[in-house]
Amino acid sequence: MLRNRLLPLLTLSTLGAAALPACERTPEPVVTSVPAPAAPAPVAAKPSAPKPLTPEQLAHFFQPLPKPKDAKPEPKDTEAQVALGRMLYFEPRLSKNHDVSCNTCHGLTTFGVDNKPLSDGHKGQKGSRNSPTVYNAAGHIAQFWDGRADTLEAQAQGPILNPVEMAMPDEKRVVATLGSIPEYTTRFREAFPGERKPVSLANAARAIAAFERKLTTPSRFSQYLAGRHDALSEQEQRGLQLFAATGCTTCHNGPAVGGTSFQKLGLVEDYPGLTDAGRFDATKNEDDRGKFRVPTLLNVEKTGPYLHDGSVKELPTMVRLMAKHQLARTLTDAEVDDLVSFLKSLTGELPPSELISAPALPPSTPRTPKADPS
Repeated sequence: MLRNRLLPLLTLSTLGAAALPACERTPEPVVTSVPAPAAPAPVAAKPSAPKPLTPEQLAHFFQPLPKPKDAKPEPKDTEAQVALGRMLYFEPRLSKNHDVSCNTCHGLTTFGVDNKPLSDGHKGQKGSRNSPTVYNAAGHIAQFWDGRADTLEAQAQGPILNPVEMAMPDEKRVVATLGSIPEYTTRFREAFPGERKPVSLANAARAIAAFERKLTTPSRFSQYLAGRHDALSEQEQRGLQLFAATGCTTCHNGPAVGGTSFQKLGLVEDYPGLTDAGRFDATKNEDDRGKFRVPTLLNVEKTGPYLHDGSVKELPTMVRLMAKHQLARTLTDAEVDDLVSFLKSLTGELPPSELISAPALPPSTPRTPKADPS
């Protein structure tokens, strides 16, 4: 910065005064020292905007998803397991009253959610947390908002036995129900050959997980990362640059633009009204209180309402709240518009209908345990 400098002091005098008689002399003015006007304070230079990141640099934070037809199953997944898992995903007889399936809360034609703050379970009961999308969940660090399930297989078992969700009383009832349906016993033997008792809750969860690994939604953003730089509009690219420069990529990164870490809600400014203990419920570690698994932002335009409790309805509102409470940023209207424009570019293509539409389910037999109205 420039330093202020004082100019030399000026001394005032009366020119020729000594030549006049004393009585006619003009009284000499008082000699004073007059400082020159101070130099104006320098104007601080505006910080230069960060240099835009190239698609190659952005790939450091994100990776494109495979297209559904190119998505390869895990080595342990077989076509028979995927086909069985699809049937079980839509199977309401996995619930106590034969009226709730996985698809009830995680609708595959509605981007893996039901767009309700809290989903309806057994006898209309509601849980305490919003149902997250099942799409692109295979790459998450863990499942559920609190991460209590390490894998898709572990997650798939949870709702079946949860008294608020599908409410099956125990594994024995699940096995009795599935084992009483001839087509399922055949399909379980085909999906898990060589096992003495292939019909089990664990194998049902394995099949559902194999099916869910097929549920990916490549978007225009995926195309952009893959090298098609005209896949995003000018505003969407501006929003992407702002997304990175603001610090959103600290939490929302990876192929699913999220799901890779647990973060405290209200990281830099307390989030109002937060009572859910989050990951603490699963770990009992005080450092995890108020932490939640970072949600994926893929299809975020379609998967509201937002947050663990579904309390935020509008995407622009959610963007402002995250900037304020997680990053200590107050966004302008123009910035919010750009960010929302980018987030909408993350809306992907749903898998082919032959994969996500409800299949024909095998008929029940007289031996099938009936729905329990209790």
